[in-house]
Amino acid sequence: MPAIVLFDGDCNFCDASVQFILNRDSKGHFHFASLQGEAGKALRTRHRIPEAIDSIVLLKDGVPYLKSDAAIRIAEGLDGGWRWLGLIRIVPRPIRDFGYDVIAKNRYKWFGTKETCKLPTPEERSRFIDQQTNPPTL
Repeated sequence: MPAIVLFDGDCNFCDASVQFILNRDSKGHFHFASLQGEAGKALRTRHRIPEAIDSIVLLKDGVPYLKSDAAIRIAEGLDGGWRWLGLIRIVPRPIRDFGYDVIAKNRYKWFGTKETCKLPTPEERSRFIDQQTNPPTL
């Protein structure tokens, strides 16, 4: 099963992050589900992801990665030099997560919320779990 990125479907920054991933994931490693959608809610429940987590989460091999761990693991799976961001792991998690939390806390104020979203291409749509006619068993 591909890695699944759960994202805040109302957030401009999260939407831009999903677009960023789509444009740099030529092998289709990542699929997506909005935290507000049925699939996202089911995955959140199944993996016991707290309601307080309201930004990007990565589910890879059945393991949920949160905050900076999610961002680093996503970067490592992208095309090009983005995998080098994995070196950030040398920074202690509390420091990494502090920076992540500052951005997450202010993302609506700094980047706004989505009134509408870019319509995905048919190829992209196949990677959005809520858009699939036969979604994988969650």
